[in-house]
Amino acid sequence: MTPSCPRPPSPWTVGGVPVELRRSPRRRTLALQVRPGEVVLHAPARTPQGTLTAFVEARREWAERHLRAFAARQAPAADWRDGAAYPFLGETLILREVPGLTRAQRVGGELHLPPGPDLAAPLEEWSREAALPLFRVWVEEYAEALGARDRLGRVGLSAARTRWGSCTSRGDIRLHWALSRAPREVARYVALHEAAHLLELNHSPRYWAHVSRLMPDHAQWRRWLREQGHTLLGV
Repeated sequence: MTPSCPRPPSPWTVGGVPVELRRSPRRRTLALQVRPGEVVLHAPARTPQGTLTAFVEARREWAERHLRAFAARQAPAADWRDGAAYPFLGETLILREVPGLTRAQRVGGELHLPPGPDLAAPLEEWSREAALPLFRVWVEEYAEALGARDRLGRVGLSAARTRWGSCTSRGDIRLHWALSRAPREVARYVALHEAAHLLELNHSPRYWAHVSRLMPDHAQWRRWLREQGHTLLGV
């Protein structure tokens, strides 16, 4: 999954995944990039549609093979139980099953949970409630720093299958709740990524200049998401 911004529907689908087209006046060649749940076609600005279609078709089998390989590499389901360690924005909380509780609550470095055979549901509920206020503050801070606070709409959570974040043309921003299980810097990067879309609804050089100005080391957090992001959904 990757952070995203609104785009028109794709004319191509590979392995059930819409192909995202990214044109650039500086690019001279075509390239198809495949990541878990994502296919991106990079193209020069004036490449004809027919050439793009032929390129996608020529590489369809290769792309589908990579998508299947990514899908097969699912993170193993975590065995949540009393005494297990739970990641929360760079912290490690120890899970404790406490009789009599009806919902999770944090007590210092412990996360107390109602006893049961499946702790995943109360963990997700708590993570959502604990993360949203932080996510909202970070998005608002970045929007302010970018001079785009007046363009920001609502900030909420998502559970999208292929996107870590989204920004609409109305300025509504959503971040995936599972980012609460990532290092804090990774979640802040996605907050900035989406806030920058308030100025540029694209991934142009000007857009990345906004991101780099506020987070010069953003590339390492993008790389972390590409390489480790799938583990957030398996825990």
